Amino acid sequence: MRTLNEQVPAPADVGNALIGIRGGSEVSLDLRLEAVHEGILVSGIATVEIAGECGRCLNLIGFKYGADIQELFYYEDSDEFEEDDDVDQYWVIGDHMDIDPVLRNAVGTVLPFQPVCRDDCLGLCNECGANLNDDPEHHHEVVDPRWAALAQLSEAATEDVATDKTSDEREEK
Repeated sequence: MRTLNEQVPAPADVGNALIGIRGGSEVSLDLRLEAVHEGILVSGIATVEIAGECGRCLNLIGFKYGADIQELFYYEDSDEFEEDDDVDQYWVIGDHMDIDPVLRNAVGTVLPFQPVCRDDCLGLCNECGANLNDDPEHHHEVVDPRWAALAQLSEAATEDVATDKTSDEREEK
């Protein structure tokens, strides 16, 4: 058995459009490599920096995540592998193991599809795009389109009354 404590660059494109690991950022590996009959059992934790934006208000999100890893890497000449196509198979090629796919599976599957900065995030106003977390009382008067013609008549009547008052005030002077 050997232990591996290293910092390596993160693979690119781990995550979705809103949240994931930034390619090239630092991944801290704290792994145990154990020789077993079929290959090498890799277990431990990979600590990564998750970055993205809230799916509701678009504020930046960032946190550290410790991904648990436990995978068997088969030797090249091993006959002890599963023939099932649905099972991922990892191989020791020469003296090297590629842990990128293992890291992708460990981190990518736990990332939220719709990340939020906090559970009670109010998001953005769908009329003007204002952040509702900054002003929870923000709203717009929305007139039912069926009443829009009546609202225009009301506005016209208000303008006529204002015009009449101005005319009356001038006549009195």
